[in-house]
Amino acid sequence: MWDATLSALRGLLLGITDLTLAHLVMILIGCLLLYLGIRRGFEPLLLVPIGFGAILVNIPGAGLMEEGGLLRTLYEAGILTELFPLLIFIGIGAMTDFGPLLENPKILLLGAAGQFGIFLTLLLALGLGFTPRESVAIGIIGACDGPTAIYVSSQFALHLLGPISVAAYSYMSLVPLIQPPLMRLLTTRQEKRVVMTSTKRSVSGNTKLLFPMVVTLFTALIAPLGTPLMGMVMLGNLMKESGVVGRLTKASQDEIANIVTLLLGLSIGATMEADKFLRVQTLLILFLGFVAISLDTVMGVLFGKLMCLATRGKINPLIGAAGISAFPMSARVVQAEGQRYNKKNYLLMHAMGANTGGQIGSVMAAAIMLSVVKGLGLR
Repeated sequence: MWDATLSALRGLLLGITDLTLAHLVMILIGCLLLYLGIRRGFEPLLLVPIGFGAILVNIPGAGLMEEGGLLRTLYEAGILTELFPLLIFIGIGAMTDFGPLLENPKILLLGAAGQFGIFLTLLLALGLGFTPRESVAIGIIGACDGPTAIYVSSQFALHLLGPISVAAYSYMSLVPLIQPPLMRLLTTRQEKRVVMTSTKRSVSGNTKLLFPMVVTLFTALIAPLGTPLMGMVMLGNLMKESGVVGRLTKASQDEIANIVTLLLGLSIGATMEADKFLRVQTLLILFLGFVAISLDTVMGVLFGKLMCLATRGKINPLIGAAGISAFPMSARVVQAEGQRYNKKNYLLMHAMGANTGGQIGSVMAAAIMLSVVKGLGLR
């Protein structure tokens, strides 16, 4: 009788008796993510559910990631099937206006240049001992696009999903802090003051309607394994531009995106169990993620300088920083920096073109790496 009573009490107090220092550290990390999301406003839509999920999964005895547990069910339904990130991509496409890019197509080159950090970081990760698949997943943090990072991680390095996702969304929110110092360092005062005039080129409705279909076919034929990524982005954009499925477009932008974002955040938090997250690997991934986004910015600005030279001063190199996929945050950073040095400088629409080009570039980079790595059978 006494033994049974003690056993029952131990079951009731399991959360306390089995609590370790590692659990406490992860709970504190979860609280830090909540603080960054709530008090600092850093990507709150993702960091709040991720932080709370990290707290829940590190409570001993709760069983949330055991077979049949709440977080395990969400994880298997949305992450293992890749459903959640792909649904997010539909919403991203439905919210994206490719008009500024189509008005000045050469800006797409900046979106391509803004992906160089992905490949350079991939090489660096290989040098640090990560496997080819892990290196690809880490490098894609440089896309500065959370859903892309999650999708590639779920394909290549599921065991690294937690740190890669946290790094991707954290650095996305820190773009206004990371990019400006690099932009100032790499450009001269004269380059910063370059005023870009409007192209005054109107884009027809038919062009906007054909664009998502052409891009989908072109990229799918080059890198077929990336078709789910690009296909979902362009489906969302096609719905928006068609003008005949307003309810679906609105649902993709609002209800579906919001619900999936919540479930996605909880699922990512579920991967942050103490024994899997508290490793030297995690610190290396956070470091490499910072390197990736910094290199993207550097390469984008340097290519912007080259375009400035080639066009005899008609391109402001600052817009090269918007070649990453942090939409529209990076474009706003470019606008703020441009006005800092020339109050008559309005770079927002040009930067938005580069930013949307970066979205296509990041998805394309992920598609190419998925196809190459799987085609070569790399481990």
